[in-house]
Amino acid sequence: MPTAQERRLTVTRSARYFQAGALSENTRHLWVVCHGYGQLGAYFIRHFTALTDADPTLVVIAPEGLSRFYLEGTSGRIGASWMTREDRTAEIADYVSYLNQLAETVLVECATDVRITILGFSQGAATVSRWLAHASFRPYRLVLWAGAFPPDVDFTVASHLAQRVPITLVCGTQDEFISATDLQTQQVFLQKLGANPEIIPFEGKHELNAAVLRQLHTSG
Repeated sequence: MPTAQERRLTVTRSARYFQAGALSENTRHLWVVCHGYGQLGAYFIRHFTALTDADPTLVVIAPEGLSRFYLEGTSGRIGASWMTREDRTAEIADYVSYLNQLAETVLVECATDVRITILGFSQGAATVSRWLAHASFRPYRLVLWAGAFPPDVDFTVASHLAQRVPITLVCGTQDEFISATDLQTQQVFLQKLGANPEIIPFEGKHELNAAVLRQLHTSG
């Protein structure tokens, strides 16, 4: 019996993202925020609308993972994922291409000196890290919230990024997925890449925190 062969076909598909605030030449701060596993962009961006409502110079963009699924069984609540271990190389390439196209689309509407914050939550932390390793722009800072910089990024590329872009690690003190040891390990890993990450802890679990978001906005 002949052996089945895997083949590839490049297709065009739609991707959606959510925006809080109005892009213009007056936009001074642009945040691109990537959700975690099983979340949707429409709900994730709600954590940032208080910031954009208070500051008209801030715009937040929340892209959504390309793969959606039922969180329980075959009906009910739906979430999205950036990738799984199945065909992971292609999935990474797909979302990097998607995020690069999104950035090109958004940045043409902003002033050239806009400050860009890239924030990834949980699974989104690895997502934005891999993306920035192949992005054509240099962000003002990278925020890894309850997530880690992935060790599979080429060391030379990762070092170049870590040494040029300030990195902030944010994590809840009761995070059920990340221990204090995990956070320390990530800090050491980033230091080996040449970074000097800022660490912001907060009282909470595996979640975003409004007070820390305000702190990040004030400092950015």
